[in-house]
Amino acid sequence: MFSLSTIARRIEASLSATGILLTLMMCSLFPGELLGGDNAIFQQFTQHIGRQIHKDKLAFAQANSCVVWFYQRKKIPPPTAQGIAWIPTPSSQVKTDCLRSYPRGIDDARADLAKTQTILSVSLTFYQFALVADRNDDAIYSPAELQDLFRSLSLPYYDEDPTPTQVTALTDRFDSLYHKRNMDALMQGMSDLHERGYRVTPSDRVALDRVMG
Repeated sequence: MFSLSTIARRIEASLSATGILLTLMMCSLFPGELLGGDNAIFQQFTQHIGRQIHKDKLAFAQANSCVVWFYQRKKIPPPTAQGIAWIPTPSSQVKTDCLRSYPRGIDDARADLAKTQTILSVSLTFYQFALVADRNDDAIYSPAELQDLFRSLSLPYYDEDPTPTQVTALTDRFDSLYHKRNMDALMQGMSDLHERGYRVTPSDRVALDRVMG
């Protein structure tokens, strides 16, 4: 799981560019044609997860901003245990958004912060899973990698299936596990890949850092 303090620190640097963050990240990760040839499955799968991460980051950032705003309103410093290292500039828009989103005040905002942190952790962990499944970090799922990926997600694999069918199977499984917050199934899949010799590589860590912020 990704800690609240880690996520908060990394989101700080990206808030000013939320409108273009996903596009820039994908372009830097996957140069060349957007959906070219053999790398279409990897690109479409990771981009699908990346779009959800972008939404989750914005939701987390809003809750985080409002927790800080409510603490400021009470003239009480935010607890350092939460590791929130940034304080947005107070504004009428922040006030309006926070009061509208959390009419019962800071307790609502803190509950939503915990919820959005959990949700973001699911999407980030799934993104890491998708990266690990690309064993040699070439942004392409080979037939063997694709078969291992499907098996780790408890999906039937047929190598004769067309690319769109395989992409849909992967994105549907992500959507299902994501909406159920099923970290157990996801971690079991990671364990299955690990048993087959897959590991988190330095390239995977760089890509994950990039999508975080």
